[in-house]
Order: sequence, then C-alpha cells, then structure tokens
Amino acid sequence: MNSSKHTELANHAWSVADLLRGDYKQSDYGKVILPFTVLRRLECVLAPTKDKVLEVAARYENQDINPDRFLRKASGHSFYNTSTYTLKAITGDASHAAKYLNEYYGAFSPNAREVLERYDFAQQIKRLAAADLLYQVVGRFADLDLRPVKRDEDGELVLGENGKPIEIVTNHQMGYIFEELIRRFAEQSNETAGEHFTPREVIRLMVNLLVAPDTDALALPGTVRTVMDPACGTGGMLSAAEEHITAHNRDATVKVFGQELNPESWAICRSDMMIKGQDPENIKFGNSFSDDGHADATFDYLLANPPFGVEWKKVKDAVEDEHERLGDSGRFGAGLPRINDGSLLFLQHMISKMKPVDASGAGGSRIAIVFNGSPLFTGAAESGESRIRQWILENDWLEGIVALPDQLFYNTGISTYFWVLSNRKARDRRGKVVLLDARDYWRKMRKSLGDKRKELGEQHISEITRLYTEALAVVDAAKKGGGHDLADRAGKVKVFRNEDFGYHRITVERPLKLRFEVTEETLTALTASKPITRATDAEAFAEALRPLVGKSWTTKSDAWIDLKDAVVAAGRLWPTGAPFGKALREVVGVRDPGGEVQYIKGEKEPDPELRDYENVPLEEDVEEYLRREVLPHVPDAWIDHSKTKIGYEIPFTRHFYVYKPPRPLGEIDAELKALEGEIQALLGEVTG
Repeated sequence: MNSSKHTELANHAWSVADLLRGDYKQSDYGKVILPFTVLRRLECVLAPTKDKVLEVAARYENQDINPDRFLRKASGHSFYNTSTYTLKAITGDASHAAKYLNEYYGAFSPNAREVLERYDFAQQIKRLAAADLLYQVVGRFADLDLRPVKRDEDGELVLGENGKPIEIVTNHQMGYIFEELIRRFAEQSNETAGEHFTPREVIRLMVNLLVAPDTDALALPGTVRTVMDPACGTGGMLSAAEEHITAHNRDATVKVFGQELNPESWAICRSDMMIKGQDPENIKFGNSFSDDGHADATFDYLLANPPFGVEWKKVKDAVEDEHERLGDSGRFGAGLPRINDGSLLFLQHMISKMKPVDASGAGGSRIAIVFNGSPLFTGAAESGESRIRQWILENDWLEGIVALPDQLFYNTGISTYFWVLSNRKARDRRGKVVLLDARDYWRKMRKSLGDKRKELGEQHISEITRLYTEALAVVDAAKKGGGHDLADRAGKVKVFRNEDFGYHRITVERPLKLRFEVTEETLTALTASKPITRATDAEAFAEALRPLVGKSWTTKSDAWIDLKDAVVAAGRLWPTGAPFGKALREVVGVRDPGGEVQYIKGEKEPDPELRDYENVPLEEDVEEYLRREVLPHVPDAWIDHSKTKIGYEIPFTRHFYVYKPPRPLGEIDAELKALEGEIQALLGEVTG
C-alpha cells in the first residue's frame, strides 16, 4: 500500500468527525474513531475464520470446559469473537443498533474486550445512541475495507500473478493508518500531544543507535529479538524497533513488550499491537515501579522516553521497600534519586532487564533512553543520583550519550539527550564513553507543532548515526590529520574513559583566626546568649565586663585573664563548662586574618566560614592537587580526609563549550545607532 492509500483509509475513518461535530468536542473525536477503527480491523481480520469460531463456540456452549484455547486456535489469532453479528448486519436495524453493538463487543475474547473497555467503549455507544449518531457511525465504519488480504465471494484467497495472496492492508500498513489517526487525535488535543508522541524522526535515530552495532547479526536466518519499553505510551518506539529490525531481515521474528500507566495510551498501544499481529498480552497496564508487569523477564533491546522530571511520590513506599529489602538483588539497589524526578529509576528498572552475558560472550542487551539534562549532573557526591551514575560507569555499561537539539519534542522546548547502554560493549569500546554533540543537526519545521519547531532530516539521522557508530575511528583520524570522511566533524565527538567522570569531593579547611574585644555590642550579645544565661546571671556578667569596653587582645589567654579579673573584681564567680566557654568566645572573638589560630585538642580548629569544596579528578592525588591548586593562594589550608566523598557526573556541556569573545564595542555601538535611526524614522512617519 502506498502512502496515498493508507492516507485515504485514514481519511475515511476520520470523516466520522463530520458526524460528531456539535455533539462532541474536537479533542474527543478520537474517543470514538480510534476504538471503532480497532473494532473494524479486528472484524476484518477474524472474518475468514468466523464460521469456524462459531462452530467451536456452539460445540462447547453447554460444557464445563473453558473453550478459550480452542477458540483461539479456530480463529488463527490471539483473539476471537463468538457473536453472529457484524457491523454491516447491525446497520440493518437502526432502532436496535446499541443493543446489538453491545452484544457484539461483549462477545470478543477478554484480551480484545479489555482494550475496548479502556476506551470506555460502552459509554461511547450510549452517548452516540443518545445523540442519534450510532447508526450512522457504525455504517461509516462498516464500509471501511481493512481486510488483510483479498478474498472472493466464497471466502477464498485471491492470488496475484506471483501466486501469492493479494494484500490489501497488512499489519505493517495498518500500523501506519492507526498511527495517522493517533497523530490527528493528538493534534486536536494539543495538551496531550507530547504525552502520546515521541517524534517519529527522533525514534528512528534512537533505534538506529540502539541496533546499529548488531546489523550483521540481525541479518542471520532464524533471527529472534525481543524489544521492551517500560513507558511505552502508544507504542511508537516498539513499532519503530520492529520495523527497523525486519527491514534488515524480513524473516526475523521480533517480539515486543511494554508497560504503560495511562489507560488510554495503553489501549492505543495494545490495540495497535493486536492489529499488527503482535501478542497483546505482552503490553501490560500499570506502574512499572510498583507493579512490574514483566518481573524477572529479560530482553535483547530496551528503549524508552519516560516523562521528564516527574515525581515518584505515589510509588515511594514500594520503591523504598524494594531498595531497602532487596538491595543489589532488586532493581533499585544502586540508589534512589530525589523524589521529584524518577528518570534514573526508569534506567535502573531497564538495566535489571538486560540479558546476562555468558562465558562465551553471547547474550547481553542494549538500552536507549531519552533524558533531559538533569540525570547528567544532578545530585552531589554520594547522593542517590551520583551513586547510580557511579554504579553504571563502574560496571562499564554506559556506551555513549548524544545531545539533541532543543525544541525537538511536542511538549517541551528543552534540550534532550540519548543515553545508550550495553552490557556487551564492542571490545574497542570497553572502558570508554562516547559523547556526541548533535545539537546543531536540525532543520526548521514549516509549521510548529506545540513546542516542536525543529526536526531531524534523513541526512541528519544518517550522519549522527555514523558519527556515533564510527566515533573511535573519527577521533583517531582527526588526530592523524585525516583518513575518514567525517574527520572534519571530530569536534562533535569526544571519547572518555569511565574514570574521567569520577571525582573526589574534598573539603578544604582553613584555621579559625580570632582577635578578642569587648564593645557595647559584645555586652548586648552576652545577655542574649542562651548558654551564658543558663550558666550565670547574664545581665550581671555583662555589667562586670563593662569596664573593659574598648579593650582588645591578640590572644585568647590574655583576654580570658582580664575577663576573669573583671568578673572577680565585681564579686562574681567565673562560670565553668564547655558550652559557656564556647559561647563566650563566639561573642568576644572576632575573625581576623592576622588573629590567633584556634586549637581543639591540639589540632587546628577549622573556620566554617572559610570552608571550601573542590572536585578533584578521581585518579589524581588529592594532596598533590592541594599543593598545586590551593596552597599557593592559601598556604594554611588542609584537607579534612574524613569528609572526602566520591562522586560521578557527566558535565556534557562543559566538554563541548567553545568560548565566543564578545563583539567589539564599536560594532555594537554602530548597531545601536542604526536601530536608533530606524526608530526615529518610524516615529517620524507616525507623527508626520
């Protein structure tokens, strides 16, 4: 089927919108059109075996045996319908259309009926009947020819000149029709477009990067691959992965699996998979974190575009319980990110579903996931996010990260990144991570769709794919001065060791230096200090020190001698206890770079106000770093090793930052004067 044909069929289905106008809002058209399209496709697929299914249903009607297995076998599919009705037959009695349609829809196998229930199909039947539209809608879809293959009046296959059945609408082509309808539905309700869609060209690039290293293996006879998306939405990524693999090998078997939390998106995905001949049972409903629909399963490929920055508070108890109870044997043993962003939970969930690699090197999986910038660097050393990055890098799973242009997605204009991971890296990539800056690879869309103003062209996808897959060769050629046709793009690619993203977070201390003085402010502070008021009569204590107002000391010992003498002279006792002594020092002591260094148990006391933190590359000696970078500026500094932490972050933007000097002042001044002249001219036209 060419594109004009599937557009024609999509137009036929969408023409029902003309009937719905006035009784339905535009954003609700899809609630009718999508389930009826599913229903009609299922009817067309089941038509050739309908009589056989009815015969089996009648045979087991009054028996205690569950006939489900036999009915599936009779239908030749994973679903069936035991009703004698068809959409065409229902249009023969307008007054009973709702009754017959409900009976027809209720006679589907549970897996097909569940999909229609998620569309709230019974409610739509009731609503259409109340608006006196049901008969017309059913009639419109009864005329929609969605047969997989052509058959004659006797139900026999019509063969073409090549001796093969003449195809009308294959599963693959039906996918295009359904996708077109979903796209139109999303455009009618802009607020949900981004939830339903990852742009097709973005998915193509993502699947390219995911599958590219396996091109040769995928072409082998008998190839079987499993693909999983834990936040599958309407199933676009799963469909694209299947198409990509079968494009390399038409005989390959691709089994797709997914899970989705949104009921409508789940129904769209499951019905799409059913239409394409995939097993709908593989698309699970529910939250992947708290109700893993594919527990203990592993897959060849995993890909996802999870919601950006979505909190996981609703599943907090379940996630924390698994983290604490199962540790490393569970999905979230590496760490938990902050509650307002569950992105790295999705990645840990996907990593838990990688196939193990055996001793011969066989097995293993590849992962691709879309993130915003947050997972690259959010979280300080030893935070949940940092520990997750450390776990990934130390296990050598991160293969590469690709920065994408901004304004590429429907519901956000922010910059996004592909993370590609594998537990079976190619030998030359082990211990390395590729960073690819593809932010300049885009073209402007002729018409914006929500926040999406840019798109990737085929040339962009092709070059980005090559830059990524041939990154090591491109970088090597650039160092040698040429030898690769993409060597001039080497500035877009950088290769790092895993350890390059690790660092020691060191605490640099400097000594507390004080001089001591008594002022009117000092006396006021004494009376407000709780430790002093607990140790003595603070008002009387302050009055005892009043004769010392204006006096200062360079050492604590000299200050304390005079302070004690003043208190004794006033006929009062000098309080004891560490809290009192510390509070008095805080009031009387004044920070001074030339003051006396304070000590605690023979050790220099650090000044919290002068405390600093430095990130030191993981493999660098921190004391050497201190001598080189810190001591020339502050010779009395030292590292408190008890506070040193290990952290991991991926400062992508910093690695590709290119300094651009500001324009010359003369050029800016000339531009301002020119603009001023234009404004004056416009004002002259208005006032003239």
